[in-house]
Parts: sequence; structure tokens; C-alpha cells
Amino acid sequence: MSNSFRAILIENESGKQSVRLAELPRDSLPDGDVTVRVACSTLNYKDALAITGKGPVVRKFPMVPGIDLAGTVEESSSSEFKRGDKVVLNGWGVGEQHWGGLAEMARLKSDWLIPLEPAFSFAQAMSIGTAGYTAALCVMALERHGIKPGRGEVLVTGAAGGVGSVATTLLAKLGYDVVAVTGRMEESDYLTSLGAKRILPRSLFSEPGKPLAREQWAAAVDVAGGQVLVNVCASMKYRGVVAACGLAAGMSFPATVAPFILRGVTLVGIDSVMCPREERREAWRRLARDLDLHLLDAMTERVSLENCIPVADRLLAGAVRGRVIVPISID
Repeated sequence: MSNSFRAILIENESGKQSVRLAELPRDSLPDGDVTVRVACSTLNYKDALAITGKGPVVRKFPMVPGIDLAGTVEESSSSEFKRGDKVVLNGWGVGEQHWGGLAEMARLKSDWLIPLEPAFSFAQAMSIGTAGYTAALCVMALERHGIKPGRGEVLVTGAAGGVGSVATTLLAKLGYDVVAVTGRMEESDYLTSLGAKRILPRSLFSEPGKPLAREQWAAAVDVAGGQVLVNVCASMKYRGVVAACGLAAGMSFPATVAPFILRGVTLVGIDSVMCPREERREAWRRLARDLDLHLLDAMTERVSLENCIPVADRLLAGAVRGRVIVPISID
């Protein structure tokens, strides 16, 4: 058992942030009742914000980023997990307030962990990651609110990104007619391969529009927020449902109540960070059942731990398709 491990380390001195690949002593790991040998992690939008310092993600320094990880339990004082168990973690403030998954080792609270679904390898689980798990939560929310295949088209914004890619794939597999919205129309063939029936440019949704637009969508999964979400809500069909899980286009919501009180539109907020454990497990079970695993390779880019820092800028620039995984102790 090694006494040290490699990790991406974010530090802040006198208000100036720095980030590096560091060799850290094992006894520097934070408190927790389970120690995990990380097999694979991911680079998410939130991780990129943390690494670049372009968003107030990190709440305490020094910090190891990485809101996702999959790996094998090395040590445990919890009755729930034993040495050798394969586990997954998404969210819970890891990578923000507690050292995260962009490291060879992690020490965590057992309450944050769930067993790895047998259908998935470590790499597949991270190809899904928080983005895919969030997409599953969105689909489950639409179903809970009565949206079934055949009711009408389902819009997915940010469709070429991580959440959007998995949402498109899941919805298509379940029989929904998916309309993908993207700012990168060059990704149209990719989105069609995931199951999208139509592709629309993001520009159609980016500018202020009417409080009530023409009814078009039975449901939507929105990762954008801001003006995009406003326009999506304005063009929902009567009793349509929007699952909102992101803010890539901004946190503001310059809307009217017209869609909600005149068309009975439902806006459902999706939180993946503090989502109750049983709902998490159900989302992962659904992913194991409903996701076409052969499509994961097409939506996944592999990046080494040492290359996470430069790739973070590319991710924020919207130049990354689908998911970025970081294999650490797997080939």
C-alpha cells in the first residue's frame, strides 16, 4: 500500500489560485470512513470551473477537484462497505468542499457511496458520470409527471454535451421523438447517431421572444437556463413538462408566468448533488437497463490525469463533445 498518491491540487494564496499535478502523502487525505482506490474519474463542467478558477466552485483550499469517481474500497470502518467492493460517487459536495476524484486515492463518507451496477465497468460508469446520472433523473422526472412516448416531441438543449448526449440516447431508446438543440451544428451526425430525430440551432432559443410562443414540445430537458430556458417554457404544449438541470447559458430566468398559468406548464428542478440515495440507485439501475452501452464510446473522450488542466479550458469553451473520462488505475 503506497504512502503517497498523485492528485490534481488547487491552491489559493492571497486570493491567487494555482493548480498542479501533485504527489501527496496518504495521511493528507480528509476524514471519512471509506478509503477508495480510484480507478476512473471524469472531467465535468463544474470541475473545469474549479480548475480554471472561472467559477466559485471550490469552497475551501487546498482542494482536489472531481465530482465523480469509481473505484475499489481499500479500507472501510463502515458496515456497508468492505475491502474489494466496487463503488461509485457523484456529487455530495465532493470536489467543492471535500477532496474529490481527480486523484489516485479518495477518503469519503460511506453515505455518499453506492455500489457499482454490475452492468458497468469503471470506465463505463464514468462515461456516464454525474452528467448521465443527471440525465436519468431528468427522464425519471418527465415520466413521474405523465410524459409518455407518443405524446409529442421532447426537446433536449445542449444536446452535444454530457447531460444532453445521455438524455438524447435514453429518451430515444425509450421511444420518445427527440429534437436536439446545439450550438454546434457540425455535431448533427453525432446527435442523429444517438437517436435525435431533428437538430435545431441554439440561436433559435438565444434571443428574447414572446411570453407565449407557438406550442411545440410535449417535454424538455434543459441544461442551459437563462434565455434559452425562458424560450423553451414559452413554446411548451399544454401541460408540458420541463426538467431543468443546468445553467450553461446563465442563472437568470427573465420570464413571465404565462406558460405556467395559461398552459399549465410544469418546471421541475433537478438536483444531482444532494439527491437522496435511493433515487440515485434507481437512476443507476435505469441507466443499466435503458442505456445503449455501445454508444458510450462515441460520446466519450479519454484524458490522462496530467492533461486535465489544459483540457479544462477546452471544455469551458464548448469544444468538447459528450463526456471526458480520466482513467487512473485502469487501462
